[in-house]
Amino acid sequence: MAKRKLKKSSADTSSVVGAKERQEEMIQPEKYTLLSPSAIVLFVALCVAPLRAERSTSGFPHQRHIVLKMDEALLTVNNELGTEVVVSWVSERCYQCLYQQLGPVPAESSPGQPSSVDFIVSTQHQITLQLTSTTVKTELCKVPFHFGEHGNYSLWVKNLNDSAVVNCSVVTDAEAINSYIPVLIAFVIFAGLALLFAIGRTIYGLQVVRGILFRIGGSLETERLINSELGSPGRIVPPVTDNILPPPPSPSKRLRSLDTFRGISLVIMVFVNYGGGRYWFFRHESWNGLTVADLVFPWFVFIMGTSVALSINSQLRSGSTRCSLLRKVVWRSLQLFIIGVLIINPNYCQGALSWDNLRIPGVLQRLAWSYLVVACLDLLVARGHLDILTSDACWAPGLDILLYWPAWLCVLLLETVWLCLTFLLPVPDCPTGYLGPGGIGDMGLYANCTGGAAGYIDRWLLGDNHIYQNPSSRVIYRTHMPYDPEGVLGSINSILMAFLGLQAGKIILHYRDVHTRIMSRFLIWGLLLGVISAALTKCSTDQGFIPVNKNLWSLSYVTTLACFAYVLLVMVYYTVDVKKWWSGAPFYYPGMNSILVYVGHEVFEEYFPFRWRMVDSQSHAEHLTQNLLATSCWVFISYVLYRKRIFWKI
Repeated sequence: MAKRKLKKSSADTSSVVGAKERQEEMIQPEKYTLLSPSAIVLFVALCVAPLRAERSTSGFPHQRHIVLKMDEALLTVNNELGTEVVVSWVSERCYQCLYQQLGPVPAESSPGQPSSVDFIVSTQHQITLQLTSTTVKTELCKVPFHFGEHGNYSLWVKNLNDSAVVNCSVVTDAEAINSYIPVLIAFVIFAGLALLFAIGRTIYGLQVVRGILFRIGGSLETERLINSELGSPGRIVPPVTDNILPPPPSPSKRLRSLDTFRGISLVIMVFVNYGGGRYWFFRHESWNGLTVADLVFPWFVFIMGTSVALSINSQLRSGSTRCSLLRKVVWRSLQLFIIGVLIINPNYCQGALSWDNLRIPGVLQRLAWSYLVVACLDLLVARGHLDILTSDACWAPGLDILLYWPAWLCVLLLETVWLCLTFLLPVPDCPTGYLGPGGIGDMGLYANCTGGAAGYIDRWLLGDNHIYQNPSSRVIYRTHMPYDPEGVLGSINSILMAFLGLQAGKIILHYRDVHTRIMSRFLIWGLLLGVISAALTKCSTDQGFIPVNKNLWSLSYVTTLACFAYVLLVMVYYTVDVKKWWSGAPFYYPGMNSILVYVGHEVFEEYFPFRWRMVDSQSHAEHLTQNLLATSCWVFISYVLYRKRIFWKI
């Protein structure tokens, strides 16, 4: 659910541009017969000046320096043919796309003197270069290649053995830097901290150490501190008010695994919203497919549905009426929607909010809508007192579904509406059932059909100015139509995602304290949803019946992410609540204050210590450091709030 900004980052180098637009002539020092001291200083400065972001062509006189930005490399095309060639490119992540022109390269000026032109190329994904002749309009060759960041490369175009056969080959002139080393270093650091925490927890858990510390402290307070998150109680002590949490929503106790799961989703969400080090895999996929940034929002919706089941059951058991709960649900949904529209709105990037360009859909707006529908469905069928479903009868495995068949029927009807609108709604000047990005995709045949029915419904209901103007499909597919990934039609599938999370909550309620039954049911649901996803996608990115697509919130996207959610929930539930190997820290703390952390990280994003002026804005390492520190700040803030018993509930 990474936030989509209207401001285009200077590090966004997905497009490939000609180097001639960004060249700087190298300073040519004058010739001196006798070197003066100032000349010596100038010469030394030119020799030892850091050239981290500058790479020059090699092998030719009168070299020119070209400043390379993040995720860029320098390509020199050397043409030894007697005809002019045009260089074009296409990304491997762009499905059925038109080639985009880099520029022409003149014919060789004289035999043995090839003409050369410099270009800047993207290094995020592998690209395919196409060279065509301008005289006969024919393709000369294609060269697939994955360029490395800040590398220098030469593409030689020549006739093979003086024949008419054209040979194209890429030569590496200067090795690229490894831009992924900062990710590895960050992983090692955090893994080391986690290991130290585990060792500390083990040491504090030893009875000898606990006894020594207790004798040193000699007070009940010392014993309480020892028995905090690092250990478990060694004796029965009177309850201490500092450890009292909000009323448990489940029949027995509050499950730490659910808050931990929510915290994992939220922490990753904050990190990718802050930029994710400007790595492509921490940004949303341009169209079909998945990246890390595409995982967290559905998981958050999923665990929200799980919490709805536990919360409503708890309040019904405590004597609350369904009407009073319905009023709370409506009021909470309204608050979420208002916060999303008026406080967390990307149109603030354009100045003060105005109705003329106010974006109506959004992340919190979709959460509000999904929560409202799923909570109302659960209020329709929820029961205050539940029996543990441990029967071995043949129909018992489906009882947790059959007991709530009216809600399931409503969800299936909603999904039928999504399928009918998506594949049967006529869209002007577009093929019926179109699921593509438009732009240069599908060979440019449907440039204005971005999102098919989903985009058409949003533009018809809300208007072009009230939806998102810079969708991720612009990065690779060059779309120019506004499209909102949190639009109206996709909200139906977000309801399905929340309802699948609600089903996880029903499993916990009906099989409470029977851990093997709970985990087996989670795994069965994960397997079932995985099989559905495989059938819908044909196990491919682009060629299935319904591809996995976050922008559309396609059906396969929901089933795939729900499959992942069930598997992850099993692992967290087993380690946190069953075996108690892990307390859930540090993710448990932001999971307990999710709304505050999410709203806070959006509102204070541009303030220190969450952001500061960087020395080098084209460095992955510096961006990654800034984003990790900002995310860690919110984890620490949530821990302090947890210790102070401050929880913001809507």
